[in-house]
Amino acid sequence: MNAAVATAPARRRPWLVFALTTVALWGVWGALSPLSAANGFPDTLVYAVWALTMLPPAVYILWRGGWQLERTPRAVAYGLTIGLLGAGGQMLLFHTLTIGPAYFIFPIISLSPVVTIALSFLLLRERTGWQGTLGIALALIALPLLDLSFGRGSGGLGWFLQSLLIMLAWGVQAYFMKLANDSVRAESIFAYMALGALLLAPVALWMTDFSQPINTGLSGPWLAAGIQVLNAIGALTLVFAFRYGKAMVVAPLSNAGAPLITAVLSLAFAGVVPGPLKAVGLVLALVASLLLVLEPEREPASLP
Repeated sequence: MNAAVATAPARRRPWLVFALTTVALWGVWGALSPLSAANGFPDTLVYAVWALTMLPPAVYILWRGGWQLERTPRAVAYGLTIGLLGAGGQMLLFHTLTIGPAYFIFPIISLSPVVTIALSFLLLRERTGWQGTLGIALALIALPLLDLSFGRGSGGLGWFLQSLLIMLAWGVQAYFMKLANDSVRAESIFAYMALGALLLAPVALWMTDFSQPINTGLSGPWLAAGIQVLNAIGALTLVFAFRYGKAMVVAPLSNAGAPLITAVLSLAFAGVVPGPLKAVGLVLALVASLLLVLEPEREPASLP
């Protein structure tokens, strides 16, 4: 009995390793993402490149799992739902940013973990202790502050409704990512996510204004591919984080931690000085991340 108790803390929680990997990859990805547009490669084509970068991780994880792609209606429905919710939200974001102010849009979208937490609490019966609850609360407060970035935009309330749709799509996506992991292999989930992203690539090409100059050199699609593969691998590790961890903890940790790293990298390499609100957001995100990381595991993860 004593030996079992003594060895329990030494066993690292796999969800935490995967979640922190996602945080690191998405944090670097967020800091590098503006380089593509700055080099004359439009966001719609960046989406198409991102969809293609989903393929290598999908092929790798299927190979590692012995090419066991589940073809049941449940697996296909879950995987495509997750993929299309994420990809559809990204596509809608392209249009939303053309008609509305980024400094309002991103704080709204960043609250997607609220949807995930509510669904996980009500439908999956997930619970957490006071430490996790405090971490979740601080993360939800920090997210809008971290995403405040002043810009220009107009377009009435259309952008507001579209922002709410993106927030809902990404919040529901995270919930389904956890739900699917209870009955479908993570490898199959990610493979169908990649397929969902590819299905919307023609829409991204249709949205592209090819009459404008497009950078097709190394600093165009190739640079975009190098940056977007960070996003793709982060999406893969996120699937495994939801497989082993609670959605109501994984969602706010990944959504608060990644912007924190992005902000720190911006400070270090771009000389960006955060305003008072963003500085408060950074501190809150750091405290929230630490609380969520240190939250004790109260029940074993449900594995398919």
